[in-house]
Order: sequence, then C-alpha cells, then structure tokens
Amino acid sequence: MQTPWTDQAPIYQQLADRLAVKLLDGVPSEGEALPSVRALASEFLINPLTVTRALQTLAEHGLVEPRRGLGMYVRAGARERLRRQERERFLQRDWPALRAKLKRLGLGPQDLDWGTT
Repeated sequence: MQTPWTDQAPIYQQLADRLAVKLLDGVPSEGEALPSVRALASEFLINPLTVTRALQTLAEHGLVEPRRGLGMYVRAGARERLRRQERERFLQRDWPALRAKLKRLGLGPQDLDWGTT
C-alpha cells in the first residue's frame, strides 16, 4: 500500500522525494534506467505530466540524466551525492529538533534502540 499524497508539497515534489529514497536504496543502480513515465504514472496513479516534472526535478539535482529516445538513467555518483545532501539536510534541519525533543523527554542513548537492520 502506498503512502497517500499530502497537501504539504506539490505531488511532483513528493514523487521526486519517493524516487530519491529508492535511489538512496540503490534502486535502480547507477547507470540503469528508471521506469518509464507511463509506468510511473500507472504505478502511482498520477498524470504523466506530473511524473515528467518529478523526473525533471531529479535531473536538475544531477541524480538522473535523460537519454534521447531511451528514458531517464541514474547518473554515476548519484547515490553518494544524494546521501551527502540528505545527511546535510538531516544535520541542519531535522537533528536540532530531534535532539531538543529527546532532551525534553529525558531520553539518552541508553534509551534508544540502535539495532541494526
């Protein structure tokens, strides 16, 4: 079951974010093609133009590249570039709020499950 779209951001941005998570997970691998616009539109039940805009967003961030007549392909180094961007975003935006909440709740490292998955 897919996570529903929200009103927090445009759908194309939400799709770009979902595809970026897959890229972080290595799907598809660097050098491999992404699913076609039609396949993604069908999978996510959205307009192909919305999918195209999401793919353009990924291309603007240097994660994928269009190959004329072939589709979009994951660029070499995309996963590492994305990982660096996401780490920086986490440390700048998410971590300070999370750290403050942990402090308010009196939680320390010993209270957290750091299990490997």
